[in-house]
Amino acid sequence: MAISVNDVYQTVLTILNKEQRGYMTPFEFNKISAQVQLEIFEKYFEDLNQQVRIAQSDVDYADRVFATEEKLEYFRTTASLSYNGSGFDLPSNLYKLGNVTFRDYYIDNSISPSIDDFGDGYVEVEKVNRHEFNLLRNSNMISADLTYPQYLYEGDSLKILPSSITKNNSIIIDYIKKPEDPVWAYEVGTLGQYNYAPPGTTGPVVPTSGSVDFELEFSERTEVIVNILFYAGVVIRDPQIVQVASQKIQQEEVNEKS
Repeated sequence: MAISVNDVYQTVLTILNKEQRGYMTPFEFNKISAQVQLEIFEKYFEDLNQQVRIAQSDVDYADRVFATEEKLEYFRTTASLSYNGSGFDLPSNLYKLGNVTFRDYYIDNSISPSIDDFGDGYVEVEKVNRHEFNLLRNSNMISADLTYPQYLYEGDSLKILPSSITKNNSIIIDYIKKPEDPVWAYEVGTLGQYNYAPPGTTGPVVPTSGSVDFELEFSERTEVIVNILFYAGVVIRDPQIVQVASQKIQQEEVNEKS
C-alpha cells in the first residue's frame, strides 16, 4: 500500500500549525518530499548491506533482510533497449543495473518474443571495464562473439561487443528503477485557496503533471513525515522543530540497527 501524498501533506501542515510555527507551501513540500523519498529509498541498500552481516530471525515477519528486499521488490523491473548508433540507450529511471541479457536469435530473423519469455536463445552479457573493452575490440587474438558477448557501461548507454549486435530490443536488462517524485497538485478555488487534486484529476491543476503518491510502503509513513518536518524546520528557521525531528530520526536509526 502506497503512502498518500495528501495524507502526508495535511499531517505536516497540522503539526506545523498546531503551535503557529509556520506554513509549508505546496512547492516547498513537493521539493522536500522528493528529497526525503530518495533518501529513504537509498537507505534501503545501506540497510540491506548491514543486515546481511547479522544473524536473522527464522520468522519471516521478523527477518530484516527479507523485509528490506521486499521493499526493494517494487522497484525491480525489466526493459528492452533501443540502439542509438553507437550503443544501447538505458532507461531514464534506471538507478542500479542488474543482469544484461542478449537475445541471440534476434540477429538473423524476425522473431519478436515477449520480454518475459526467458529460456533458450538468451545469453547473459558479461560486464567489462574500459581497458578490457578496448582490448576485446582491437585484438585479433581475443574478441567477443555472439555466444560470449560483453558490455561496457558508460554514461546513459551500454556499448556491446561484438559490434554486430545492433538490433532494437536484442538487449534486455533487469534493473532497479528510481522512485517517481511525489507531487501534491492542486486546483485554485474561487477564494484563491489550494484544493487538493487527486491523481487522475482532469482540468487545470498545478503542477500540470498532477498528483503523485509516494512510492514507498505504508510502513514508512512515520519516517516520511518526521524527515519532512526536519527539513520544514530548516525552511521556516525553527530550531525546535529541527531538534525534535533530529532526535526522532536518530532514535529510529538506533531501533533499526539494534
